[in-house]
Amino acid sequence: MSSPVVLGIESSCDETGAGIVKDGKLLAHVVASSMDEHARFGGVVPEIAARAHLHAFNPVVREALDQAGLRLGQIDAVAVTTGPGLSGALQVGLAGAKTLAYAAGVPLYGVHHLAGHVAADTLEHGPLPDPCVVLIVSGGHTSLLLVRDLVREPIPHLGDTLDDAAGECFDKVARILGLPYPGGPAIDRAARDGDPKAVAFPRPLTRPGDDPYAFSFSGLKTAAARWAERHRQRGEEPPVADGAAALQEAVADVLTRKALAACRAYDVKTLIVVGGVAANSRVRALAERRCASAGIELRVPPMTLCTDNGAMIAAVGDLLVRSGAEPAPLNVSIDPSAPLEYASLTPLPSTPVAVSR
Repeated sequence: MSSPVVLGIESSCDETGAGIVKDGKLLAHVVASSMDEHARFGGVVPEIAARAHLHAFNPVVREALDQAGLRLGQIDAVAVTTGPGLSGALQVGLAGAKTLAYAAGVPLYGVHHLAGHVAADTLEHGPLPDPCVVLIVSGGHTSLLLVRDLVREPIPHLGDTLDDAAGECFDKVARILGLPYPGGPAIDRAARDGDPKAVAFPRPLTRPGDDPYAFSFSGLKTAAARWAERHRQRGEEPPVADGAAALQEAVADVLTRKALAACRAYDVKTLIVVGGVAANSRVRALAERRCASAGIELRVPPMTLCTDNGAMIAAVGDLLVRSGAEPAPLNVSIDPSAPLEYASLTPLPSTPVAVSR
């Protein structure tokens, strides 16, 4: 199939996404978020997310088809996130995707959520260079990857977070500072009026002898919490703008420093930054400056493709179909904690173990 039309479904967390891609080109991109329903709890509530996906699934798919000017019968394949993510949320998306694939009589492809983030960049900048270093930064993941062929080869990890992800650090510190959920955008907004040098927050795992590509943000979160606590013990509120700016600077410094070190070590000329935290203004600005100084091309998707969306899943599905990959079996299941090894993710239900009496 030279130019398949692929419908992608994403439902791993609190966004219900549907996207349509043909031959690497984005035809439709629709997202319904349940973020407002979670905000009063300060984080995503899995049961609320799953229920929101149930309500949003059909309208989002219909709108995507309308945007592309297509009927379901004109879809050649369906791709869906099968992990990682929230179990109930993933189940809703997979069940809906199976129904669509069956109704249209087309193959179904299971996709790893993080591979979707990587593929999102192709919708803006074209095929991935071989090789490239990819920095994935989101609420639940922070990883450095060395990518060659995204859908045909294993995806080597140069480094991953040992504890909190960068986005998780933003969320938790935002709560400490009294900022709203989600924390990443709130930190970014508050930081505009702050001094990034006002607080000397640590740069975790950047000393000689540390793992050059591993990340750790738990200690940074704790340092920010203690800084705020010291102010409150003195009977004063911490200067939120300065704290946000200093925290953002520390996170951006660590992320970009390690990503550039990986590019130099592996003689890679292109750095791709993806995931929700790639929308952070300071991460983008510092990456641009450091890449320009090092003579490395920087690719970052548009902000609308940085957060979770169905278009990125459709992009992986499009690559899988065009590469001749086998579709998922009918009994494909989900894996809420799946490690990123391959772009295609087709876990099967575990077989019950018979217990003798």
